[in-house]
Amino acid sequence: MLWKIYDALIDHPLIYDKVGNRIKFYEYPETGDVSGVFIIIDPLSPPKPVGHGDNKRIVYEYFYQIDVWSRDMDDTAIVMETVSDVMWKIGFGETDGIDEYDKDTDIFRQAKRFIGRFEKLKE
Repeated sequence: MLWKIYDALIDHPLIYDKVGNRIKFYEYPETGDVSGVFIIIDPLSPPKPVGHGDNKRIVYEYFYQIDVWSRDMDDTAIVMETVSDVMWKIGFGETDGIDEYDKDTDIFRQAKRFIGRFEKLKE
């Protein structure tokens, strides 16, 4: 699922233009290294089976937090809005979020949590 999210994000022209290759899994940038816009995809729990059929697990729930960091408030907001749109299109809903500014580091950060249920891929 991580790669499905990554691919959907990087395929969006605005995200590709503003973020480029600064989409990371699990890794938060050092505050001194924030040049441009960063997206961080962080799984909050392993996939959880939530649907069964024929004595098999067939539906899993995925729970992610996606952060957008930058030194520009408008870039942070527009990229997060686009992330939300992309996540909606691939089947995720939003649960909650954070919007903050750290004046010591001059970094704007928005984080949202997304949850989705998907059938297990065929083996």
